[in-house]
Amino acid sequence: MGGLNNSVISEFVLLGLSSSLKTKICLMFIFSLLYLGIILGNLFVLFLVILDSHLHSPMYFLLANLSLIDVGLSSTTVPKMITDLLNEHKVISFQGCMAQICFIHIIGGVEMVLLIAMAFDRYTAICKPLHYLTIMNPKMCVSFVVIGWITGIVHAMSQFAFVINLPFCGPNRVDSFYCDFPRIIKLACIDGYKFQFIIAANSGFMSLGTFFLLFLSYAFILVTVWKRSKGDLSKAFVTLSAHITVVLLFFTPCMFLYVWPFPTSPLDKYLFIVDFAITPILNPAIYTLRNKDMKMAIKKLHKQQYYTSFC
Repeated sequence: MGGLNNSVISEFVLLGLSSSLKTKICLMFIFSLLYLGIILGNLFVLFLVILDSHLHSPMYFLLANLSLIDVGLSSTTVPKMITDLLNEHKVISFQGCMAQICFIHIIGGVEMVLLIAMAFDRYTAICKPLHYLTIMNPKMCVSFVVIGWITGIVHAMSQFAFVINLPFCGPNRVDSFYCDFPRIIKLACIDGYKFQFIIAANSGFMSLGTFFLLFLSYAFILVTVWKRSKGDLSKAFVTLSAHITVVLLFFTPCMFLYVWPFPTSPLDKYLFIVDFAITPILNPAIYTLRNKDMKMAIKKLHKQQYYTSFC
């Protein structure tokens, strides 16, 4: 952590999303509701999967982990963003900024691996149904989660090791509502080109590679179903549409920010609202409202509560 001693800057100023008071009040109200929905929706999915024995399957194990990760990813930025909307001076300490960056990239790496695991789960269920439980056994599911955390930590630390030792002597104004590698590197007192390239090579390659891997897997599933069902893809589209929607929403901001080494457009901070606030609240809706097993589990839970209160 020697970079902390070499940095003159002790805090960064976050410029946020807007300077208009009316807009800030409106945004505070909207994001407060979104964050409440994220917490309640994802924790509901998590507890539903734990409580209902019919949901003790590989797909719902991965879904429960995705819900937990979505809560963590949203919590790294949204609460700070809401409180900053009320403050005139939006500051974050150097240590707080570095910690926020680390958590974002660790959790983001875990989510990418979980999305790959969920795509593999759907591939196995559709293309190899007779071997599904043998392939997607509990050990395999736990391995996916462990690999996700290892990947996230290695991914974050490999970039953090470079950034933490950069000298920051001014300016300290970040044109965003959160800290991230590309914008922080631009504030360093040295030529950050090679570090920007490292970030683009690491995060950009990981985002782009995972995105194409997922869509290749979905394309392979659709082709397999098309061959077996003589052109009828309706069942496969229904099964995969939720996954494809989540992938598009999650990876579009990531590729916009990390594939190019020097982001200059302020649009990226608005795009990342999708990752931090929109996708985490859509996941529970997508995977519950469009899933028969989840609907049955909700009805079952509702009936149990009704009979308990009646008795």
